[in-house]
This record gives sequence, structure tokens and C-alpha cells, in this order.
Amino acid sequence: MIATNPAIGRSTGVFGLLERVVISEREDAFQVLKTYISDGGYHPGDRLPPERELMITLGMGRTLLRRALEALERDGAIWRHVGKGTFIAAEPGAGSLNDLSKQVSPVHMMRARLSLEPAIAREAALNASEDAVVRLKLARERAESSTTWEEYEAQDDTFHRTVAQATNNALLLALFDQLNQVRRAVAWNVVVRETARPAGNHSSFTEHKQITEAIDARDPARAHAAMRDHLGSVSARLFGEA
Repeated sequence: MIATNPAIGRSTGVFGLLERVVISEREDAFQVLKTYISDGGYHPGDRLPPERELMITLGMGRTLLRRALEALERDGAIWRHVGKGTFIAAEPGAGSLNDLSKQVSPVHMMRARLSLEPAIAREAALNASEDAVVRLKLARERAESSTTWEEYEAQDDTFHRTVAQATNNALLLALFDQLNQVRRAVAWNVVVRETARPAGNHSSFTEHKQITEAIDARDPARAHAAMRDHLGSVSARLFGEA
């Protein structure tokens, strides 16, 4: 017969021991995953590796991993989009970004970029420091030297965020980051690549250079036009429209 502790209303026999072990494992899995995210340098909008890869990396079974993911999602630390993956949430408002990503199509996302980012480039031309221009040139060069599409996309992301940073305007940077988080969730798997890396004459290389030169020249009208031309070119390649 299994004894029961009336103070807590829980079995203190074999079943109670097993229950405590399960709870402990679940809490340990939560902490392991939380530490993995914090130590991995993940930022709001970043996508976590797929479950199968996490299971191997963390040495964790599927059931425990999913419970840990569910706990993190309840805490607002991550959000999940069916078919696209698990993303690091922004604080606050992770739920609203999750909802937006489900409502926004890739075309709508690009139109939003066309509305915001040329204005950001204009402000960058007006306010960029010498150090900001140096960082922008470095981001452009790193994008051009990428050896894979995955690396290029990460460096391209950095280039556009560096433009936003060059505005020296915290609100514009925050607006860019919010848009970028939704873009990452919406844009996954939109593009099918036929080559291992960008070609040397990839049009974005020239377009990034034009944006950089306009900002360096402190020419707001040219910077606005260069960013709009760049995003229009990307939109035309992806969706046949600008």
C-alpha cells in the first residue's frame, strides 16, 4: 500500500518518487535549453535550430525538449510558427509579433520594407558618424565575401541593421528591429537557391555600394533613392514586382 502525505496530498511511495523525478527532469530540461539560448548569442527574431538538431546538441529526448520549449513559450521567451520554426521573442510584445507573422505575406512584408527602409537610409545620410560609415563599409564588404547563401543572408541582415544604427535614432532602430523580426519569420523558405553562393556579379553588391556611397557623401536624397532601388530590385527578383 502506498502512503500519502496529507499535508501535500501527494503520494510519498514509489509513484510519488517517480513523479518528483519527472518534475525534476522537466525543470532540468528547461534550464538546459534556457542556458543554451543565453550562451548561444541568440537575439530577438533569431530562429532556433530544428528540434532534431537540438535533441542531439542537448542530449535530450523529444518529449523533454518539447516540454522545455512549451515552458519557454509560456514565459514569452520564444514563439513558434508552424512550418517556419521557433524564434527568440522580443520583450515585450512577443505575442503581437507572432500574430503579425501569421497575417503578413512575403509581398506585404516587402512593401513594408519599401515604406520604412528608404526613410531610414535618408536619416542615416543626415546623421551618420565617421565610425558608423566605417562599420557600414565593413558590413558591405563582408556580405560581398560570403562563401554561402546562408552567410550572405546573415551579412545582408547586418548591413541593413547597420544602416539603421547609423541614423543615431533609437526609435528608428527599434522600428527596424520589429520589422526585421517579422521579416525573418515570414521570409524563411521563400527563396529557392540554385547555386551554393552568390555570384560575383550579384546585383545586391552594387546596390549596397550605392547605398553606402550615398550615406558616406551625406546625400539624403540619393541614399533614399538607392535604398528604394535596392529593395525594389529584391522585390522584383522574389515576386516579380517592385
